[in-house]
Amino acid sequence: MTESSPAPNGEVASAGAGASAAPAPEEKWGQVVLTISNSVMPLEKLSPTPSSLDGMTQAVEDDLRNLGCDLIQTAGKLLKLPQVAMATACVIFQRFFYSRSFVRMRMEVVAMGCVCLSCKIEEDPRRPRDVINVFNHIKQVRLGKPIKPVVLDEVYVRLKRDVLNAERRVLKDLGFCVHIKHPHKLVVMFLQLLSADSNTKFVQMSWNFMNDSLRTDIFVRYQPEIIACACIYLSARKLNIALPKKPAWYELLNVEEDDIRDCCYRIICLYQRTKPVAEDLDKIVNTLKEALDEKKRQEKKQKEASTVDSPSSQVTSPGRKEKSENGEKSKEVERSRSRSNDRNKRKKKHKQRDRSNSGSDRDKRDKKENKKKRERSWSRSPIRKERRERSRDRGHRSSGQSHDRRQDRNDHKGYQDKYKKGERIEIDHYRR
Repeated sequence: MTESSPAPNGEVASAGAGASAAPAPEEKWGQVVLTISNSVMPLEKLSPTPSSLDGMTQAVEDDLRNLGCDLIQTAGKLLKLPQVAMATACVIFQRFFYSRSFVRMRMEVVAMGCVCLSCKIEEDPRRPRDVINVFNHIKQVRLGKPIKPVVLDEVYVRLKRDVLNAERRVLKDLGFCVHIKHPHKLVVMFLQLLSADSNTKFVQMSWNFMNDSLRTDIFVRYQPEIIACACIYLSARKLNIALPKKPAWYELLNVEEDDIRDCCYRIICLYQRTKPVAEDLDKIVNTLKEALDEKKRQEKKQKEASTVDSPSSQVTSPGRKEKSENGEKSKEVERSRSRSNDRNKRKKKHKQRDRSNSGSDRDKRDKKENKKKRERSWSRSPIRKERRERSRDRGHRSSGQSHDRRQDRNDHKGYQDKYKKGERIEIDHYRR
């Protein structure tokens, strides 16, 4: 006997000597691919950002990214969130604004939505009310105002709805691909590989560079291994610690030197920039938003004008095509409108008259209608019915019967006159 084993596609394939195993069919997969490399943005999406298309400079955009991540980290400390949750919120914030513009979306509202979302991702959720209170506290401290709790009024309800909508918008634009591999653990592993984990100052500085780099966009440009190597490289240069060169220590980790230097350059530029002022950035964003709204209004006016001037929207009547040079409408159109207005006025007057009629007029109309009904009701009398039955038997009537029929007609006329006058009807008339 030959043994049988289940094939990959669920069928039973024989393992005999003469039998040849059929190749398994290729499995078809969908278009959605969820890998850790999805967190790295392609170059075509990095070069023209949506904010730059709306007229924002690169320096202002970098300041807004820096300020947003600073708010997220400060709020995370006040909410007592783990470092992983704050890092997740910062990376999601950076990735989102490569698909949306700072001009069209409020930065603070999106930052609140990212904090709420990251808490759920890292399984340490916080209420939207707590997040709003913390961001309001940070704003009061920054402006030097007295600390007051958030009043639960219409403004708070509207803000809470905007935060929840921003959270849903982030999920939609990122395609629910919010899995992020953080390089914090990789820093410790690489330092253990280099036998430098005993140097606490080296480890702490590398960790600090890692947290500060969250305010830049390197997490959407490079893999986590490159970022971990860049933080170790900067710390070694800062503390004058020699690292292996032959062979190079980063080559063992499958990382190129050019990527490390570019990543280090972006982290160093963060420390050379001045601290962004939120009020100045808000003014710039509001100016760009007003310009964008004005542009939309102009485009809407042009669209409406083009639809009016199009041949399909013009009047085909030759009398109505004449227009004055000042752009006024033709006299024919005005006359037709005035006539239609007069007709509408007349209809309204007639309706008002009908409503204001007295009860006597209604009684008169009811009497007339009853009179008409009474005049017509005699047609259904038994005399007419007898007449219709006689008319069906024309072929069986003789000439003598025609004389009787004329006599009957004369009698009927007399009966009709009596009926109309309201006189008493003789009972013998029906007995004939």
